[in-house]
Amino acid sequence: MSDQLPHVSLVSETHVADDLATNISPFEGPEKLLEIWFAESADSEVVTKTGNGLRSVPRAVWEEMLDIVKCKVLSVIEGKEMDAYLLSESSFFVSPHKLILKTCGTTLNLYGLPRILDIAAEHCNMHSVYRCFYSRKSFMFPERQLGPHKEWTTEVGYLDTLFKERPGLGLGAGAGYTVGKVNGDHWLLYVIEPEDSGSEDGEQEREPVAATNKTTPPPDYTVEILMSKLGAPARRPFFYHEFDENSKATPHERGAATAEEIGIASILPKSCTTLDSFAGILHDSRHTRGRVELRLVRVQRSARSWTRLGSPSSPNDMPTLLELIKRVASIFQPGHLSVTLFVSSEEGEDGHVPPIETAQRVFSRALVGGGYKRTDKINYEFGGYDLAFASFEKKRRVEGEN
Repeated sequence: MSDQLPHVSLVSETHVADDLATNISPFEGPEKLLEIWFAESADSEVVTKTGNGLRSVPRAVWEEMLDIVKCKVLSVIEGKEMDAYLLSESSFFVSPHKLILKTCGTTLNLYGLPRILDIAAEHCNMHSVYRCFYSRKSFMFPERQLGPHKEWTTEVGYLDTLFKERPGLGLGAGAGYTVGKVNGDHWLLYVIEPEDSGSEDGEQEREPVAATNKTTPPPDYTVEILMSKLGAPARRPFFYHEFDENSKATPHERGAATAEEIGIASILPKSCTTLDSFAGILHDSRHTRGRVELRLVRVQRSARSWTRLGSPSSPNDMPTLLELIKRVASIFQPGHLSVTLFVSSEEGEDGHVPPIETAQRVFSRALVGGGYKRTDKINYEFGGYDLAFASFEKKRRVEGEN
């Protein structure tokens, strides 16, 4: 296959001054992830009858919404099946039928949701929501958060109230979950689906607006690897003093150089990538290829370090889950990491190992042999989705060990 990807293009790039070097306050690395589906797939009637669905919304309209969230667009990549916006605080992905908004720091992610719903209705005639997810890892500095993000219960309450005030969206009751140790590393998830139609067998019947015209969409899954206490060799390239102060290299060029130096480029096959470095403190990388999106954020503040890799994807040419976890752990050498797999599910055949249990075995194969021990393992089954969550930490070396 040619290295050229004519269906993917960087349509704009905006330089951001390296003024983060003067900000010595702690930076919140764990991201708030909001995912809204307005239809089951890009082939759904509600999408096809409006052309390109959500991708037809002008950039200026999305930027106005992002102003509410408190972040700016730095660059945009137009892919074959999605548009990827690199933000000053993370990323925004637009597909014809769904949106993914990921923001870190003290951004007001959930405050953007009402405007997103209005934009979908006004510009795309999408008045119903098929599914909505909101998730995040436990914050390192919760006291610094703003608005509803100060407490998980406040975030859940905000979402419940918002959806109750908009019954026309066709959604049922939302549910909030805490996955993991409340007094340790944990993951938080809010899920809301279409309201139950009241069928006799209790099964949900989808709104006609979400019905597809073509083939059933492939399984939807998201892999997240969240790491902390990174090894010194992995941290060093991200410090600002590693760059020549007299260099005229742009943040994008610095990011590309860092990615090549530490091996980030090897995580996925060659694809269209945009990378940025803000004063050596934040390294942000995105890859888009077909239905695959990889996002990696690296935050460095003195002795603190945090990295997140997320990949909402479909099979295509992604490395296997085992290879992906091994590569990431080898590059960043984290002292602690948690791995989650969130995957759409169907009724499995009797005797078959569920995908989430298979994922747990892969997590262990990738890490336990590499010097890690598992500290937590949790499987969840939601309506239409399953979740595998596991935490690992490096084993302490025993004195005298080779």
